Amino acid sequence: MRHNKWDGYLFLAPGFIFFCVFLVYPLLHNWVYSFFDFKLSNLNEASFVGLDNYRRVFRDPVFWISVRNILIYGVISVPGQMILGFAAAYALNRADLWSKLFRTLYFLPVITSWVVASLIFTFIVTDQGLLNYLIVDVFHLADERIGWLSDPWKAMIVLSMLGIWKGVGWAMVIYLAALQGVPKDLYESADLDGCGPLQRIWHITLPSIRSTNFFIQIMLIIGAFNVFTSVFLITKGGPLHQTEVMLTWMYQKAFTEYDLGYASALSYVFALLIALLTAIQFKWNRSN
Repeated sequence: MRHNKWDGYLFLAPGFIFFCVFLVYPLLHNWVYSFFDFKLSNLNEASFVGLDNYRRVFRDPVFWISVRNILIYGVISVPGQMILGFAAAYALNRADLWSKLFRTLYFLPVITSWVVASLIFTFIVTDQGLLNYLIVDVFHLADERIGWLSDPWKAMIVLSMLGIWKGVGWAMVIYLAALQGVPKDLYESADLDGCGPLQRIWHITLPSIRSTNFFIQIMLIIGAFNVFTSVFLITKGGPLHQTEVMLTWMYQKAFTEYDLGYASALSYVFALLIALLTAIQFKWNRSN
């Protein structure tokens, strides 16, 4: 019995060591850095500053701009992915050949590289891009070209649309798995009672996949907070830091300005915001 016990520990040891070396240790080391004025440009003079880096975070106007932009991105992209993903899953919840084909097409953006998708969207929304060509030259909806990336609000809409395009397929797959678990006899009973399609969705489908809906919502919110590549490649946080999000600002402070102490504090504030938001979501779900 004792021999079997040690066999279990030995079996878990490689994964546990990997977890400690590559996750726990960097997290703790990063936490220590957050209390120091630690800069890559001067590694030998890291002075202890206590909570000064955290005070700097909350006094930093760009930090609050990044929080605002994350909220805008999340408010647009999360409901967009959920609504369109559910609609696609509900429409394709069949076993015929066309449904399988469209499932594949909807899922293609998910496996497309963020770099490739960002470069495609950049080509589409630049001043001389495809979108302005269609609006001005083809459909004549405007007299002059629209600066989609020069205005912060328009740029955030563009970034949110990219997030929706990339994430709809993922939400669709999760919803499809949930929809296949809804009992068919419930729909048959609804048909006998004369329920229409919208009534079936509202009174049968949505209550039956409530836990899946909550899971998708949590994962998409966390994903919205972690947006980086699209912002970094399309707007680079500009103009004048007006489209910065938390990860791009953290990257700027750490690898452009080499202020690792401040970037470490920023990362823990970022993690705390995600944890608080997730806790609120869980509490709200339990109360309902």
